[in-house]
Amino acid sequence: MSIKEYLLSVDRWDQLLLRIKESGYKLLGPTLREDAILYDEIHSAKDLPIGWTDEQDPGYYRIKRGVEHAYFQHHSGPQSWKQYLFPPCEKLWSARKREGGMEIEPPLLSHVEKVAFIGVHACDLQAIHVLDRVFKSELCAHPSYLQRRDNVLIVALDCTSASRCCFCASMGSGPDAKEGYDLALTEVAEGKDHFFIIRPGSSLGEALLEALSLPAASHAESEWARSLVEKNKEEMVRQVDNSRVPEMLKKSWLYKSWDSVAQRCINCTNCTLACPTCFCSQAEERVSLDGAQADHVQSWESCFNLSHSYVHGGSVRFSPRARYRQWLTHKFGTWWDQFGLSGCVGCGRCITWCPVGIDVTEELNKLQMEADHASS
Repeated sequence: MSIKEYLLSVDRWDQLLLRIKESGYKLLGPTLREDAILYDEIHSAKDLPIGWTDEQDPGYYRIKRGVEHAYFQHHSGPQSWKQYLFPPCEKLWSARKREGGMEIEPPLLSHVEKVAFIGVHACDLQAIHVLDRVFKSELCAHPSYLQRRDNVLIVALDCTSASRCCFCASMGSGPDAKEGYDLALTEVAEGKDHFFIIRPGSSLGEALLEALSLPAASHAESEWARSLVEKNKEEMVRQVDNSRVPEMLKKSWLYKSWDSVAQRCINCTNCTLACPTCFCSQAEERVSLDGAQADHVQSWESCFNLSHSYVHGGSVRFSPRARYRQWLTHKFGTWWDQFGLSGCVGCGRCITWCPVGIDVTEELNKLQMEADHASS
């Protein structure tokens, strides 16, 4: 069954945002700040990065002027939506001294606010789906993640342009949003023509559009928007062959390519911190100076840290080679065994925000060539 598509004119864009706010949601979206496009609270369409885009290459990010009136021409930036669902630092519980013993205070999950993610790129939508597979697992469900996730409305975005670091098309995660959204937008901004094609993906999305009484998009308008997305897909320069990579990585333990990348990797953890799906964390006790209270705090961790694999007697992955191999093999290989899908969504953040410009698609190609040579 085909999905109904509607025409959202630019002058009614703010009406949609207002309708979402009136439904009780705090709006979060891309904003221009600190020479980057970052996610923050927005109050209306004018808070979006109108007329701005970005330029990306391995180890390089700059914002620049783009189409003067376009709202969503930016690509994946230094942040991801993960920060709102799985915060960088979170208190899980506290223990307080009381007369005769201790009292445990759990977090007040009932106070989680309703938020709307405005302009979620297709790759980031897939990243949220990946996090769902991790934190909604029956074996290790994360209570605060579940609470936040249940209070999120998602307005997804079909991408009509890509940075030089994007490779979502080969990962099957974009550039069009496929599922898991409440509303999905495609922005058409060419010459004097400027409008959105919008489609619902949930009953909540349908109710929001019904309240606006939007006209149906014409066949020509829908095809125009779709052609821009398809053109973007065809023009992506980077790709990963998922039909071969997972099995190749299982056999790559002793490949010499790991030595080459290890000589360049500085173990800074940027790739894991910028990644929208990395979920490693650590927990520690933070005790007050008077010893009356201890907070059990969870914070993001990285497999590039020497302490991450520490067990009694030392770290299991003591070399940069071992740590990079662990990250890449898990992300593109063993993640399939754990969760039935790839841990990478092709957003390209790990390429852009690597200080030395390591390109994961290039490294995977080198490993595949080494594998092919070994088997010939």
